[in-house]
Amino acid sequence: MVGILGFLPALAQALDKPGFNWKSLIIGFSAAHYLFETYLSLRQYRVLQRESPPKALEGAIDQETFIKSQTYSRAKSKLGFVSSLYSFLLDTSFIFFDALPKFWGIAGTVLKLWAPARFTGEISQSVVFFLGYNFVSTILTLPLSIYSTFVLEEKFGFNKQTPSLFITDFIKTQLLTVVIGGPLLSAFLKIIIYFGGQFFYYLWLFTLVFQVIAIVVYPILIQPLFNKVTPMEEGKIKTEVEKLAVQLKFPLKDLFVIDGSKRSAHSNAYFYGLPWKKHIVIYDTLIAKFEADEVVAVLAHELGHWALSHTTKMLIIQQIHLFTIFVLFSVFISNMSLYQSFGFGHQKPVMIGFILFSDILEPLNSILAFALSLLSRKHEYEADAFAVKLNYARELSLALIKLHIQNLSTMDADWLYSSYHYSHPILPERLRAMRWKNEKKEE
Repeated sequence: MVGILGFLPALAQALDKPGFNWKSLIIGFSAAHYLFETYLSLRQYRVLQRESPPKALEGAIDQETFIKSQTYSRAKSKLGFVSSLYSFLLDTSFIFFDALPKFWGIAGTVLKLWAPARFTGEISQSVVFFLGYNFVSTILTLPLSIYSTFVLEEKFGFNKQTPSLFITDFIKTQLLTVVIGGPLLSAFLKIIIYFGGQFFYYLWLFTLVFQVIAIVVYPILIQPLFNKVTPMEEGKIKTEVEKLAVQLKFPLKDLFVIDGSKRSAHSNAYFYGLPWKKHIVIYDTLIAKFEADEVVAVLAHELGHWALSHTTKMLIIQQIHLFTIFVLFSVFISNMSLYQSFGFGHQKPVMIGFILFSDILEPLNSILAFALSLLSRKHEYEADAFAVKLNYARELSLALIKLHIQNLSTMDADWLYSSYHYSHPILPERLRAMRWKNEKKEE
């Protein structure tokens, strides 16, 4: 590994070119990404104007439901156009008007005025900068979030949040950002500063340990702040799921129901936990609106991901990706021309360096996101096939149709847009792969 990474110092030196306009490069990357995303969204919007469902859905989705789905998807797409343009203009303005050094200077001033002397170093200033910058960014995007929840989702009958719950969630999220984000960022920066040029090994190990701890801590300490999770009552669903877990040798520890209806009418189910102790969580909306066999079929699909090692494969890919990011960051962390291009003079704050590095990495991340979407779609087909082998083809097909009807999910999509954005194949593709036949249509 040392030999393979031996080129990093030479690469770092080659990229540190005095006077190079990194600001224009990053703005160019951002503009190219925005234009590409807009192009894809326009392609998708044309599909959302169709008035007839795909042939694969004939007899399964009636015309009225399809039109509602298309209308809902167009409404979200229009908001997406506004949101992406707003974000692009906001990010570009922050870069063009040197918001980063100004925020950094304000963070330093705050520490000098109100913090003890021992809290005036780079790490403390980075924490104050992060919390302040994050809060301002959140406030600036808050109107779009409010519109999405209380106008768009409300219009189509999905929103169940009250203004008081929305505000409470916002306050809790900001407090968690302070309580968890502050110490986490401090440790992140301390590792980089302490270990110098070899920090990426130790930083990757730290993030891996944190992820494992988060898996254990989140359902115990964080999730209860937002949702009520209760053990599932005895009944057919619990009996069938436990039977399925035994059949697949799935290490099921608990089966929970979460009050998803507290915020939304959308339905879902998922599992989490350590390799030897898993927990399954089912939304109360799923239990209320679906037959027991259909709920079990959905979970058969989810357990298919576990049985086929999809979660393990994705975890390995994520860790490789994370390690690669840290390695590449080591090339830019001391790039003086990068900092100076953004108005930082002779300062080289690690926090700022990572933000700018993330912007430079945007084209590579877009390619990776596309590749991961393709892999995820492949996994979804395989998980569907797994459930079919367990004789849940009919139940899973009906459950997917119901999910799309009740969630008004997008039922048709442009092939390029869906390949890039969707982690799941669209409904017609999944039904065709499972060779679903509409029983009503055959009659």
